[in-house]
Amino acid sequence: MFKPHVTVACIVQAEGELLVVEETVHGKATWNQPAGHLEADESLLEAASRELYEETGIQAEMEYFLGVQQWTAPDNTPFIRFLFAVDLPTRLPTQPQDSDIDRCWWLSPQQILTADRLRSPLVAESVRIWQSGVRYPLSLVRIYR
Repeated sequence: MFKPHVTVACIVQAEGELLVVEETVHGKATWNQPAGHLEADESLLEAASRELYEETGIQAEMEYFLGVQQWTAPDNTPFIRFLFAVDLPTRLPTQPQDSDIDRCWWLSPQQILTADRLRSPLVAESVRIWQSGVRYPLSLVRIYR
């Protein structure tokens, strides 16, 4: 039975820079947006805000929806990723709560797009989507309980 991993990710922008988290995967430092898996009894928006806090220490509500991404990892793990975003007035200090996160970086979009340490191709694609100016209302993502 096909069961893709449902994940959320958030683009966090402040002062023209984007927030990335650094984590070590298979002995290599990699960059990703704050992201993670949807948990039971949790909405996609709740998951995005939770992951942002766990991975960066920043508490913020998502402001808009950027889209859905589908990807199959090299090990054939399928992912469906819901991409959200938030614009902060200033770059906030970070304090990861998740021990898997080594550190956080505020970087220019270009630094991310040209990096050779991205966790997946979705990281750069997410930046390109954000740069395109597409913004969808959060009302597109509804939960029915």
